[in-house]
Order: sequence, then structure tokens, then C-alpha cells
Amino acid sequence: MKHWPALIRVADRANGVLSFNNLIEAHVLRSLRLDHQAHIGDIRKALAYAETELGIRQLLLSRELRTNAGELFLDRLGELISLSHSGQFAMKRMLELHLRRVEWDERALPFRLFPFSSADESVGRRAIAIDPAIGFGRPILLKRSIATHIVAERIDAGETPRAVARDYGLSMAEVEDAILYERTAA
Repeated sequence: MKHWPALIRVADRANGVLSFNNLIEAHVLRSLRLDHQAHIGDIRKALAYAETELGIRQLLLSRELRTNAGELFLDRLGELISLSHSGQFAMKRMLELHLRRVEWDERALPFRLFPFSSADESVGRRAIAIDPAIGFGRPILLKRSIATHIVAERIDAGETPRAVARDYGLSMAEVEDAILYERTAA
């Protein structure tokens, strides 16, 4: 049986612990596979090319990563480099939906993820966030830093969404987002 190298390097391999950056990489990888129909072999080639030829060790964390019709590109100074075709330049057509759900700091490092709460959500609201600096990196309703699982537990205990919204100063839409996220993430 052929052994393939991992697409994501686990932060703490000895203890099997994933980092926040690993979460971002998994999020982007899922998007490439499911939403953009990128083939795993093409992703593998793009990762290898980016590392060996461009010196990018964690391509899936790069703010410059783009995709269109299953192909991967790197946006460098307004030009797209095709990672699927060994560095050929391409026209600037891409989907950035998933990358727009990641917030970047001034050093161009990801620091917050706004996960989707349903598969058909396009631009979507940004009510729910995963931020390693808030709530130990658990999903929260960002407006009040309330863990989404707390909202869902209160609903499961028989409270009404309106009562939960009132108690936390949330909108009904935010309560619904928390419940939907918890139901789809489980």
C-alpha cells in the first residue's frame, strides 16, 4: 500500500494535539475539496510546489491562496500563479468565500474564523466565531462572547429562544445561528 504524506502537519504530533492553525488548514482543505471540487492529487501537487519552489511551508494558511474551477492559485502582487500547473500565470478569477471567513492580523496570520452554520450559506452572517483568545477557542457568539453550546443547552433544557436572547442581549437570529451551528457541528 502506498503511503501519502499528510496534507496538514499536526502541531503536536506526539500528543495528537491540533493547533488553531491546523483548524484553519482543515477548514480551507474542506472548502477546496467540497466547495471547489479540487482533487486531492492537485492539492498535494500545489502544496509541494508552493513549498519547494516558492518557500511557502503552510500554503493552506496563506492569505494569497485562491481557487477557481478546482484549480489552485497564488495571488502574488495582483498576478495569479497556477499552483495546479507548476507556476503558470493565470487570469484573476477566483472564489474567496471561505477565505473571507478568516480574519488576519497585521502580520498576515489568521487569528479568527467565522465558521459556516449551514452548507448553503453564501456570504452569511458573522455571528459565530472561533478565536483562540476568546472562550478557549470554542465557538462563540461574538457579540457577547457566549459559547454556542451554552445557548443550545438552554434550549435543550426547555427554555424558549426568546428567553435566551433576552437574557444574553442577543437577537433571535443570533440564537438561531448558535442552535443551527451546534446541531450541524455535532
